[in-house]
This record gives sequence, structure tokens and C-alpha cells, in this order.
Amino acid sequence: MNASSATDRPRAILFMGDLVIVARQLRLITEAHRRGYAPLLVVTPHTSAARLAELRADPDHPLSKLAEVVEVADAKVEYVVPGIQPLLRRYDVHAVLCIGDFFVEPVGIVGDCLNVPGAGAAASRISRNKLLQRTTVPDLSPSFQVVTPAERGNPIGSDVTFPVVVKPVGRFSSLGVRQVHRREDLADVLATYPEDETVLVESRVVGPEFSVEALTQNGEVFWAEVTGKRTNESTGIFFTEMGHTSPAELSEEDRRALLEANGTVLRRLGFRDGISHAEFRLSEDGPVMMEIATRLPGDGITFLWELATGSPLEPVMIDLALGVPTSYPAPRRRACQVYLEHPFGRLRDVTSTGAPVSWVTRDDIWPTFTPQDPQSPPRDHAVLVTMVVGDVLGPQTDSEARSVSVIFDAPLDEPVEPLAKEYADTVTITVDSV
Repeated sequence: MNASSATDRPRAILFMGDLVIVARQLRLITEAHRRGYAPLLVVTPHTSAARLAELRADPDHPLSKLAEVVEVADAKVEYVVPGIQPLLRRYDVHAVLCIGDFFVEPVGIVGDCLNVPGAGAAASRISRNKLLQRTTVPDLSPSFQVVTPAERGNPIGSDVTFPVVVKPVGRFSSLGVRQVHRREDLADVLATYPEDETVLVESRVVGPEFSVEALTQNGEVFWAEVTGKRTNESTGIFFTEMGHTSPAELSEEDRRALLEANGTVLRRLGFRDGISHAEFRLSEDGPVMMEIATRLPGDGITFLWELATGSPLEPVMIDLALGVPTSYPAPRRRACQVYLEHPFGRLRDVTSTGAPVSWVTRDDIWPTFTPQDPQSPPRDHAVLVTMVVGDVLGPQTDSEARSVSVIFDAPLDEPVEPLAKEYADTVTITVDSV
């Protein structure tokens, strides 16, 4: 028998993602291993090879289950496809799964190359570029104008009304997103972007922000729900996400409008299999799409849905990647993540009189969350620290500048705002002057 035949190669699932995100979704690795698949991981130099080797050598850490790791120079197709060739010769890869933003496009393309379930190459490419998204669903987009590096000095069209939001077309995590109130200030803001970066200038959409998480198989959405968002936009020019509530507190009419808009977006993208995370503003005229990502949601949203439904998402994501028929339950509780305001200075410590503190970035592991019975009293589950001692805390200009959050859940009929304050007050963030 040929040594490269599928029958004598170990079955494997190929994951792509750097350690900072993989550490959040470790159940994907352990679930693949539990099912008898060799978990393979592709990373970039953003992952410390020494730290990853240390974790793999620890038999108590889930990353010890990894069969092999390949480092590529960058999370781009031209680096990933050559880099995984040795793995494809040694393993029979049954699924390809993205963990985090960086690898969305190569995962979509490699999945198509291997003829395994996935978002699809086109959907993956479009989801990594806001201009392609605007072009795909213009009827669900705000008024916008593309500003290439060569057009930085050109005037903005009259159909784009101020205030506007400036967005780099290819970034994520609110990086580089700025609000500009006056037309005369726009040129100065545009001048702050790198000389080779294309941006969108969009009319500011007024209305609360939500995300829709959806599970799709063979092009059919079989589960979708809405997460409410809070940002710090009211206090400055930034749009940093400061909280998530799953499911959102909103009317059934608004919920259905958001789900219908999300379904339209996924159909236009040709999204086939997997989890998606789309962000919308709910204006007085209906939902307006901010962006969509063909990947798992960020922050702690996967854990919020686990607490809300009583079931983890990672086994379902493995099912979708393998083409196994699957399902996911409706929410029975409401779960929240609230990011805290922090003092400015060099981080010394984070303490809590409530839920235990988890230093998720320092330890490269997130806590285990235990779903409660539907009518159990509210509970704070964790205080998450995404900085390390010695990091400088300052303005929360984007997602990477946040430091501490609390995760809690409650019955569906319990208002969450008082609980958010109650649990935030249990946390003390101590800093030293810089």
C-alpha cells in the first residue's frame, strides 16, 4: 500500500490560530482528541515557540494533546499552504478549523482545496475585508466612501453625512476605528493611518449595537441568537466593545429583524458550514450591518452562550467542521461579560471579593464555566485579566487596551444592569504610577 494513502495515515483535524486565542478555546483541541483525531495546529511568530513547547510538555495542560505544530511566517495563503504540506502528507485531514481572526482566509481556501466542510473560500475572503462586505450587501450597509492612499486629499461625497466613522478595511477588534464629528477634521484623522492603508469613511449609524451568532450547515442556518453590546463610544472617538449580553435584552420584533438581516448576509456570502459572528446597528430604519466574521466570536461570547444554553459550543463546531449532523439548544438564562474601567498606570494586581480571578493571558488557559439551572439565582463566574503584571493601563482605545472583565449569568427575567454594577464593585485593580 502507498505510504501516503489515507488508510494508513492518522485521522486529523487541522486548527489554525495563535496561542492567545487558542488558549481561550482549548476545548476544541481536547474535543478533537477525544474523538480520535490528531489535533494539528498552525501558528505564526506571534506565538512564542518556547511558551508553546512548555505548555505542550505539561501533561495537565490541554495543549499537551496536540500532535504537531507548524509555524508559518504569516497567516496568509501564500505562507500557510506551503507550510502545511508536510502535515498533509503525514495525516488524513478530515477538517480545517479557524481559531481567531488571522487565519480566516487561509482556512476557507484550504478547506475548499481539501473538499471538507467550511465557510467557503469566497465567504472567508469577503469576511476579512470590510469593503468587500459593503460591496456584497450594499442594501444593509451605511453610506460610505472608499479612501485609498492616493485619494487621501480628495473631498468626501455629500451623500456621506457627518458624523462619520473611519474604518480600515482589513483590521479587526476595533483597531483603527475612529469617529469624526466635523468635515474639516477628517483630513487630519486620515493622515494618522499608514500610507498604504485603504479605509472606509462611513456615515455614523445611530442605534444600539448587537452581534448575531449563527450556526450553519450545508448553507442552512439551524441556530441563531442575538448578543447585546455596549461600547465606550459615548465618551470619546473610539468604539471599543465594553460588554456583551447573551441573549440580548430586546423585543421579539427587533430580534427577528436582526436574525432576518443576518440570514440575508450569510446567503449573499454563500456561507456553507460553521459558526459566524455578524455585528449590526439597529437604526430607526432597521438593521445596518457593521461587519461579519466567518469564525467564532471574540472575547468570552462562546462561554456566554454556554452559560445561557447549558451546552458548550465547541463540540458543535467540531461537528460542523466534520460534516456531522448537529444541533444546539435555545437560551434558558442570560449571561454577560462586562469590561471594567481601570485606573491608568502600571498593573500591579487584580483582586476580587466575589468570583475567582483568572489571569488568562499570563497562564494561557481560561477557566471552566458551569451552567446553572434556568431559575437559579444570579451568579458571578469569573474575573478575567487579559493583561499581565507590569503592563501599562491607559485609555481603552480598542479591544487590546482592555484589562479586566467579569462574567456572570442570571435568569432570563432578571435585569442585568444592577448585577453588572454589583459584580464590578467586587473587583479592585491596583496600579503603580508610570
